[in-house]
Formats: sequence, C-alpha cells, structure tokens
Amino acid sequence: MKFHWTDLAITALLVGAGCAAIYAGLVRVIRRTANEQEQATERELGALSATVKTLQSRVAGLEHSRTIRTEAAELPATSGNGENMAGAESEQLKPETLVAITAAATAFLGKQARVRSAQSLPAANDNAGAWAQQGRVIVQTSHNLRPRG
Repeated sequence: MKFHWTDLAITALLVGAGCAAIYAGLVRVIRRTANEQEQATERELGALSATVKTLQSRVAGLEHSRTIRTEAAELPATSGNGENMAGAESEQLKPETLVAITAAATAFLGKQARVRSAQSLPAANDNAGAWAQQGRVIVQTSHNLRPRG
C-alpha cells in the first residue's frame, strides 16, 4: 500500500484542524473559568466589605459606650448599705474595677450593660476549704477502678 502526497496532505490538514479545535475549546474553558473566579472574588470582596463596615460601626458604638462608662465610672460607686450577704462590712470597689466589670458584661452580652451595684466578698473560711477538699478526696477515691491489661 502506497501513500500518495494527497493522503499525506489530508492527514496533516485533519491533524492541524483537530489541534486548532482543541486549542479553541481549551481557550474558551479557561476564559470561562477565569470569569467565574473573578465573579466569585468580587462577591467575596463585597461580603467582606459589608462585614468591615459592620465591624467599624460596632467599634464606633463600643468607643462611644466606653466614653459613657468612663464618665459613669467617675461617679462614686455605691453598693447599698455597705454590707454583703454574710452581714460583714464590705469595702468599696475602685472605679477602674467597676469599669472593667462593666466592659466584661458588655462584651459578654453583646450590648450595653450597666452595673448598678458591685461589692467584694470576704475571704472564705479556711475550715470550709478543708472540708470541701476532704469531700473531693472521698468522692475521687470512692471510684473502684480496676487495672486494664
């Protein structure tokens, strides 16, 4: 079987046309994928921009509430009649401590909090701590653990 030059030309033409078709298809797929990635990036940037604006407004609100709390902390702290639940005399808290408690409550609740009263409790009775420790020891040793193996 002999190949003629026309057969060779037709084969080369078909191979060239196939390569051109594959190249055009790949270019189209790459462009489409690039456009989809660009649109996804634009959507993510829009969402991030909205989140940043929200966070900026929250920070501004927190700064405003901080100035209000600072002004409120300059007022003398009152805690009722000066006695705690045990009937012992309690000491007044410092304004910095009240500001810290208010800031912690605001951060925890996610909205403006107002501390109306705060007082320090007396130190716990040492005997009560010993009894509590002994009770924990009894409970922990009461578990009958058998060795594995």
